[in-house]
Amino acid sequence: MTKTTENTFGSEMTNEDWFNLGKSDVWAGKAKVPPEQDSQAASMYELGYCEGEIKRPPTEIRQYPL
Repeated sequence: MTKTTENTFGSEMTNEDWFNLGKSDVWAGKAKVPPEQDSQAASMYELGYCEGEIKRPPTEIRQYPL
């Protein structure tokens, strides 16, 4: 069963959605703003944000020497 959480826009978000939003925010250079009303969602957001700081965004182009 997938846990969902109401976000500020009234739509439901899964734990994976919050995790991905955290990664997306750090890759976009946004400040960390976890949800305040749901500790589980906040934890998933924080985890995603931290992982995003470690890994490169999928759109970043790597250049290899020839």
